[in-house]
Amino acid sequence: MAKSGRPAALVTGAARGIGRGVAARLLAAGWDVVIADVLVKEGKEAVKELNRVAEGTGGEVTGKSWGRSVFMKCDVREEKEVAAAVERVVKEFGRLDAVVNNAGLARPYNGPVEKLALKEWNKWIGVNLTGAFLCAKHAVAHWRKTGWSGAIVNMASTRALQAEAETEAYCASKAGMLGLTRALAVSLGPKVRVNAICPGWIDTRPEAVLLSSRTAAAKREKHGQHPVGRVGRPEDIAEMVLFLLDGAKSGFVTGQSFVCDGGMTVKMVYEE
Repeated sequence: MAKSGRPAALVTGAARGIGRGVAARLLAAGWDVVIADVLVKEGKEAVKELNRVAEGTGGEVTGKSWGRSVFMKCDVREEKEVAAAVERVVKEFGRLDAVVNNAGLARPYNGPVEKLALKEWNKWIGVNLTGAFLCAKHAVAHWRKTGWSGAIVNMASTRALQAEAETEAYCASKAGMLGLTRALAVSLGPKVRVNAICPGWIDTRPEAVLLSSRTAAAKREKHGQHPVGRVGRPEDIAEMVLFLLDGAKSGFVTGQSFVCDGGMTVKMVYEE
């Protein structure tokens, strides 16, 4: 058991996209992180790259030492794998301070509801909602046993608040995440704070792909839909996660859901 003195977090679904951005931000802020994902190749590459960046900075960023990351394969639908992931954080870093439930199936469109197979529905609910429950369950069991406090951040979506056609499974899973967040906050307070983030359009593709795959006009149209003038980036969500995990800054915040969507959910749209 290695005790660095740094806080330690479990971040699920962190091999790429928002999760990887969250892991990178926590590492830069001095956290140790277990990156848990079913994507083994991408997960190992993420850890290799993040640790390389840390070494390239000399381990120092804005006066703080970078944390260390390790990868662990984990399917959040499988309780044994989730329990093992929580144990890995404690074994690797000597402590567990936070869980970021980011793992999820991102493609929202499920097709016509009458053609949505129960197996597919269960897969979406399993990954997007049950996984967060299992991570919370085993993290809380550890915290109760040790007496340590902690924090949980659940990744929901603006689709928990709004919907498009043929997105029943995705919307239900993300709305369920908000209910789970509120219930956990009440059940676990004051020892553990639980909050949720509802990202809007977050473009997770590499910048090179962004520049080459869209015309300038198309990019202006997509970015211009947002009151802030652009689509989101993983870094936008990562900063909110860091804030919610910092008890010194957000210690009076629990059971809440924060919309990070560039203002799209407050923009009235009429079809012409």
